[in-house]
Amino acid sequence: MIEPVVVVLVLLGLIALGAPIFLALGAAGLIGLYMARGAMAFFFGPTSLFGQLNSFELLALPLFVLMGNFLAATPVGANLFRAAVIWLQWLRGGLAIATVGASAVFGAVSGVSIAGVAAVGSIAVPQMLERGYSRTLAAGSVVSSGALAMLIPPSVPLIIYGAVSSVSVADLFIGGIVPGIALALALCVYVYVRALLNPADAPRSERVAYGWGERLRALGGIWHAMVLIVIVLGAIYSGIATPSEAAAFGAMGAFLIAVGIFRCLDWRGVLGVLGASARISGAILIIMGCARIFGDYLNLVRVPDAVSGALIGTDLPPEAILMLIMLILVGLGMLVDAVSLIVVTTPILLPLVKTLGYDPLWFGIILVMNLEIAVITPPVGLNLYTLKAVVPSLRIEEIIRSVVPFVIIQFLMLALFVLVPSLSLWLPNLVR
Repeated sequence: MIEPVVVVLVLLGLIALGAPIFLALGAAGLIGLYMARGAMAFFFGPTSLFGQLNSFELLALPLFVLMGNFLAATPVGANLFRAAVIWLQWLRGGLAIATVGASAVFGAVSGVSIAGVAAVGSIAVPQMLERGYSRTLAAGSVVSSGALAMLIPPSVPLIIYGAVSSVSVADLFIGGIVPGIALALALCVYVYVRALLNPADAPRSERVAYGWGERLRALGGIWHAMVLIVIVLGAIYSGIATPSEAAAFGAMGAFLIAVGIFRCLDWRGVLGVLGASARISGAILIIMGCARIFGDYLNLVRVPDAVSGALIGTDLPPEAILMLIMLILVGLGMLVDAVSLIVVTTPILLPLVKTLGYDPLWFGIILVMNLEIAVITPPVGLNLYTLKAVVPSLRIEEIIRSVVPFVIIQFLMLALFVLVPSLSLWLPNLVR
């Protein structure tokens, strides 16, 4: 069939011409539907878009974005880093390890990777450089650990995958805990080993004798956010509230923390946060709606079935097919943003994954782990440019070089969770 080839060429052509991704997806999908069903395309298109966005669980997306933006406007990120430094200064490479830990926790607070890079990186990188850390270790630890927000709940990509695949968002949140913690620990181990083998990358500075009182006071600036996130996620995991209901509570709690406790936002600042959250949420939702038009066209002409048949017909073992899919997704992630990639590839790949006998919940976790690599690799790696924006003294070439070993660590962890699915499924199965 030549029509799918024409549609894909239209999509790629529009992207190459600089068209917004939502416009490229929507226009390519409508052209495909028109070629397949004629004027009925103008009925199918709006129906697809509305059907994608008419989901109660999707209410969680803008609310978690709002919660993250309110908390990003507070000193929580800086306080997290300070607390981690005080508690971890005894470790070789302690500042970089503290950066990974602070980014992981901030990821559980914000759910948005670039927010973690901006909040933690603006504090951590100057301190590491001031204390003699290598520029590559300082930049790489921030950029790579910022991506943990995509996997550690509440995760915006997991909400999007749940909306597209009809997998429970609560189950996805539970499934993201073990891989998120494992990946954070792997990054910390790498930093520690690198600092041991090459002390010049992370020289020991004079240790400050912090007493228990100072250590506990360091936690005083973050306990509000930690209690909030425990309550929000606890309500979801216990079944007391749906993700959307818990997200509404989280957004209100974050507002009270920013305005009532830290008092870092006046009403103009609150309106700025509301406006930024609306723009981010609107951009994500319109991409999702237009990508659904494109995805429905692919389903109409049975592209997912053709892809499944072609890969299964290779007689490769399931593990080899999965690794091939992962490599393809890594390549696509370097060119396409995470939201579009989830919405477009899930309808194509999920039937194949089910045919191979794998759990859709597991595939969602693996897909988001894959996208973590995408946000730290050029040319679309948003974390790279976010760090450059908040630390102008770093050159973009330095930042890109710095992430290479961290990408290798992430890919090894991805391969582990691909080849051993039970690692990411045992906790959701236990909770069930």
